[in-house]
Amino acid sequence: MKELIKKITKKKEFSGLPEEDVEKAFRKFNKENYSNEEKMKLTRKLLREAFSSFSSQKLLNLKDKSPEWVLRKHLSTRERLPYYKEIYSRILENIGDCSIIDLGAGVNGFSYDFFGKDINYIAIEGIKQLVDLMNFYFKKENKKAKAYHLSLFELEKIKKLIKKIKGKKVVLLFKTVDSLEMLERNYSKKLLKEIVPLADKVVVSFATESFVKRKKFHAKRNWLLEFIKENFALLDEFKFGGESYLAIGK
Repeated sequence: MKELIKKITKKKEFSGLPEEDVEKAFRKFNKENYSNEEKMKLTRKLLREAFSSFSSQKLLNLKDKSPEWVLRKHLSTRERLPYYKEIYSRILENIGDCSIIDLGAGVNGFSYDFFGKDINYIAIEGIKQLVDLMNFYFKKENKKAKAYHLSLFELEKIKKLIKKIKGKKVVLLFKTVDSLEMLERNYSKKLLKEIVPLADKVVVSFATESFVKRKKFHAKRNWLLEFIKENFALLDEFKFGGESYLAIGK
């Protein structure tokens, strides 16, 4: 299995992914009725589905570009760009001084200036090239921010990192639920159960229309809404563009 995983990650687009994520994808197809070539092909296909919406080949090399250029090149943040100020204003309303922990950040760290104030920002991202890109920007612009290369399945490491942060904490989980569910069913529930008690607010978002065709689809995530209402307090619910947001608390 290890040898096949090494072959999968030799391709540049998969080279920066956490081994844990690649292994989870591979296990779904590590069956006797598949040849090794089929196992690798199907694993790569699943990884593309789980991560391609959030990556761009143009972003896999460090470039000295403006934050808006990066946000426009990244599929996930491009459609959010016109609404960032309103989104963060809504999320941070009545919170005061706080730290933001962004799980599955992509390149969301480049939206730092839209916070409207100096905030301690922590990004957790599985694609190493995007982690390097954000840290390059944070250092260059002297931001109070840092990105970590971690899989969202490395739950204990994430919890430890969050616990170390002092003061109020807001956790962002933008458009990551579907990707997590592709690799492990019901992991989103497990993640929320562990993370919500550690934060003052957790904001989950999901797409309500396709990236490319701008076609709306039914994406109410009833299973997620029911789970949240049963286990947590639903603090706020709002929409901007093709994205719905749920703010939840203990």
